Amino acid sequence: MDFTGIIAEYDPFHNGHAAQLAAVRAAGAQCIAVCMSSGTVQRGGVPILPESVRVRAALDAGADLVVALPAPYACATAEQFAAAGVHLLAALGCDTLAFGAETPDAAALLDTARLLDGEELNARIRQNLATGMTYAAARAAAADALHPGTGGLLRTPNNILGIEYCKAILHRHAALTPLALPRLGAAHGGGAGAHAGTPMASASFLRGLPQPDWEPFVPARAAELYGRAAADGLLLDGARLETAVLALLRMQDPANFAQVRGVSEGLENRLTAAVREADSLDDLYTRLKTKRYPHARLRRLVLDAALGFPAELPMPPYLHVLGARKAALPRLKQASLPAATALADLARTGPEASKISRLHNKAVDFSSLCREKIQPKGLAFTAKPVVI
Repeated sequence: MDFTGIIAEYDPFHNGHAAQLAAVRAAGAQCIAVCMSSGTVQRGGVPILPESVRVRAALDAGADLVVALPAPYACATAEQFAAAGVHLLAALGCDTLAFGAETPDAAALLDTARLLDGEELNARIRQNLATGMTYAAARAAAADALHPGTGGLLRTPNNILGIEYCKAILHRHAALTPLALPRLGAAHGGGAGAHAGTPMASASFLRGLPQPDWEPFVPARAAELYGRAAADGLLLDGARLETAVLALLRMQDPANFAQVRGVSEGLENRLTAAVREADSLDDLYTRLKTKRYPHARLRRLVLDAALGFPAELPMPPYLHVLGARKAALPRLKQASLPAATALADLARTGPEASKISRLHNKAVDFSSLCREKIQPKGLAFTAKPVVI
């Protein structure tokens, strides 16, 4: 265990994340790389904090390298999010993938990942879907029917993502050993808690608090970063985000909605009707909602439609370095994908790189409009990496 990778959003980076980095180091990692969401986030929105702040918080807490998970993959399904992150960390040369889980048993998570690829399971999932179940519920029930108890692993968010990481490792024959670590403190989406006397809270809980109230739950150096970011107007402005999404959707040709990632079974028609009448994002999601589709899928669908992310994407074609400790930079020499700090240089490495960099830049420009103080256009290409 020399070079360990972590896939994360760090929005915001908090005490639980710092504890995970410390645990990875204690387990023997000589170098820790983070593949971090950039431009968008998996819940179907944009980060509450810009990339530079989140990168610096991670480096200050012990990460050695931070590479971008480009926006089109950062706001994808758990399966696509995991596959892209595993692809990038494997290309970087990592030998281990560390992640938090409610059930920190890598062998059990790997076994469940293997089960998910079986045709018998897929047949049962289709049967369950026909009864009106959501896909997640249908999959968990099918797994339980084949291997009692397995479905429980598919009902908690960090386990689900860990299983997707394992599945991606298996599919790609990646030279990554999964390292499942116990999730500390509050549950995902839960309130505040503590571990070994250290206050803990999930990122989703913190995003619901005013920024000054984050202080007990984040490392001291991160708290300083967040305070400066707030003073500089760099925090997300929810009202601006809402207006920007609705404006982009209203300007779309409704015919484009049929090409959006995740659209099926007439969702493009529901989206067209909802966009015509919705006066807020919550109203839009309510108009789109059916028993079949979870809220998170609809949020991602809406953002994909607003930003024009296509249904089919290649695996990320480059490693965009957002930050690093100088001592870790030589690790980039062993990467199997083009690696650089300048996105403009990476965009010139091939047609797929050009396409992904354009889509990513569009998302970063969109995110820049949604800050309390609107930021300049083109930051994906002009922002300097954080090097310490």
